[in-house]
Amino acid sequence: MKKRILLPIMAAMLYLASSAQTTDFMVPKPVVFPAGYVAKLDVVYTKVNGWDGRADLYLNPNATKPTPVVINIHGGGWKSGTKESQGGFNTFFKAGFAVANMEYRLSGQAKAPAAVEDTRSMLVYLIKNAKELNIDVNKIVIMGGSAGGHLALMGGLLGNDHRFDTNCLGVENIKVAAIIDKYGVTDIWEWTFGPESKSSSPKLWLGENVKNEAFIKSVSPIYYVNKNSPPIFIVHGDSDPIVPYQQSVDLYKKLQKFGVKSQFITVAGGSHGKFDNEKNNEINKSIIEFLKGINLFD
Repeated sequence: MKKRILLPIMAAMLYLASSAQTTDFMVPKPVVFPAGYVAKLDVVYTKVNGWDGRADLYLNPNATKPTPVVINIHGGGWKSGTKESQGGFNTFFKAGFAVANMEYRLSGQAKAPAAVEDTRSMLVYLIKNAKELNIDVNKIVIMGGSAGGHLALMGGLLGNDHRFDTNCLGVENIKVAAIIDKYGVTDIWEWTFGPESKSSSPKLWLGENVKNEAFIKSVSPIYYVNKNSPPIFIVHGDSDPIVPYQQSVDLYKKLQKFGVKSQFITVAGGSHGKFDNEKNNEINKSIIEFLKGINLFD
């Protein structure tokens, strides 16, 4: 009798534990911004087949000159998450950055490469509207964690490769000043079929292209690294149970091979994000120092 009672309890506990992991990207986080800034919420940056891509913009319209801007992209395995779950932009506000906190089409709405297309559309929107938004097109930083890290890398590494710009044609000079990759996926083929594959997310996102190696490599950031790639800051826990630490190791090696300015912080014993406050503060300081090193501050 005790076993019969314990088994459903244990099952419920396991379900709640797994649910907690999948809902981390769903919890709303209020964004507190400094005096002088304005918030423009749910700005439509793209429209695709009846879907409105929205972003929350935090701007400093009264700054004496155009400000740098960081695009933030949430994680969630391309299948879950909301822009409202993102916060912690104080480091960038203090450094004088505007913030564009974006959403994108999830795998339940559209398969790959939809999320990449949306990331590129966000970039193009900022470039086209830079004057109105009072942002500097030469100081665009793109940042994300997990699947968001993958999208940040793709958005920035594509540069003027327009293959995924179907919904945002008309801008030639697309570039970012830097990419901040937090435990992002860099090689989707390896993550899907390699020995450390543990997630169903890539197969769900890839859809009918799940066995198409050429396509999968076309949406894998590591294959776009070259000597002209923008500076990249990487952080990854070496005990990450979801996105293998080796994904970031391999990316960093390739960046070093091509002489791309980069920095790689390993969080010893770190899981899939969820670093403690002390470590997060240390990482944020390192990010700002990295950006200072590429002259994003006057």
